[in-house]
Amino acid sequence: MTDQPEEIIRIAAKGDGVTASGRFAWGAAPGDLLLPDGTLEPGPHHVAPVCKHFGRCGGCQLQQLDEPSLADFVEARVANASTSQGLGAESIAPPHLSPPHSRRRASLRAESSQGRVVIGYREAKSHRLVELTECPVLVPEFVAILPHLRKLLIKLGQAAAPAKGGKRGPNGKHVHAKLAADIELAMTEQGLDIGIKGLKAEGLAATEALLDFARDHALARLVLDAGYGPEAVWEPEPVTVALGGVSVPFPPGSFLQATLDGEQALVAAACEWLDGCGAVADLFAGLGTFAFALAGQGAKVLAVEAARDAHLACKTAAGRLQLPVHALHRDLFRNPLLVDELNRFGGVVLDPPRAGAREQVERLADSSVARIVYISCNPSSWARDGALLIENGYRLAQLRPVGQFRWSTHVELASLFVRD
Repeated sequence: MTDQPEEIIRIAAKGDGVTASGRFAWGAAPGDLLLPDGTLEPGPHHVAPVCKHFGRCGGCQLQQLDEPSLADFVEARVANASTSQGLGAESIAPPHLSPPHSRRRASLRAESSQGRVVIGYREAKSHRLVELTECPVLVPEFVAILPHLRKLLIKLGQAAAPAKGGKRGPNGKHVHAKLAADIELAMTEQGLDIGIKGLKAEGLAATEALLDFARDHALARLVLDAGYGPEAVWEPEPVTVALGGVSVPFPPGSFLQATLDGEQALVAAACEWLDGCGAVADLFAGLGTFAFALAGQGAKVLAVEAARDAHLACKTAAGRLQLPVHALHRDLFRNPLLVDELNRFGGVVLDPPRAGAREQVERLADSSVARIVYISCNPSSWARDGALLIENGYRLAQLRPVGQFRWSTHVELASLFVRD
């Protein structure tokens, strides 16, 4: 250990501050001083965290950074991934950061112990839950519903019928099983959509409690999954999300970009870069986040998706409005589009899962597609895939970092690969 203070010069990929000598410090900002005893002396870029849960909750790692430092972190994550694989980005745009209180999709955990229910995120590096009473990341509607959701889960636990011969406590009353459920929240065109997985609600009292809760809070939908798949308990009208100006059915638990603001930044990049392509293939299309926007500016789009519910939702929306979007149900990991199929398109947009799209990118690398827009939620896997495109004659013309998960080390990007 050095006996001199050391300045924090950068923030590493997992959120720790790093000194020139390689010492790490959690909760640091560039310009802080790491003292010999391991404590920090805040510098000019260190700000007070905006959430009282910060430091315990594992949802955020970077609330100590001011806005310029947060933007620098997002840009550096993307730029470093590009450099590590020698992609030679010709242009890196300033990072786009989603604002506070904008996250419209979230996964929380609910657990009970001795009649008390806790809903929140895991503590950092722990299985313990942090009970959320505030969250500057989530849309306000999510935080507002949590106290009422806790009461509902307690009521369901009380209403649940114990198993025959079940365990009894010292007072002779049945002891109910500990509740453990996953909570999915999403904002839709009709309002708040709530999914609860891992919970059984049997009997009239439980059913009435669920219906009363959904009606009293004007939910768009309430879905339960007791282990046999999602089942809508309450859905007054079909739930939809707006994608490219099109109302698309929203199956329970479907993927949705975390913020509307971030989605708009990614879609704008794809539309700008693929403008004029004529025919475009949207690979890993999901519900049609990019497909409908591209169709709206005149492209004919092939939307390819493996998840059946998402594929059918995209197909239904396109058919209803007679849009130039052809939805194809196909697993691109097991059965990627082949070179002859790809060569029919002037442009391709792909937005694969975190692991990347190696199988599909190998075919793209051999194709004659002029423009490839690669959207990624993992700079590392994106860079590995991008290196294959570069090796086969593409160049990385544009790169846009997107900090959709504010105060998190999770970074996204939009990129344009061009074959001259």
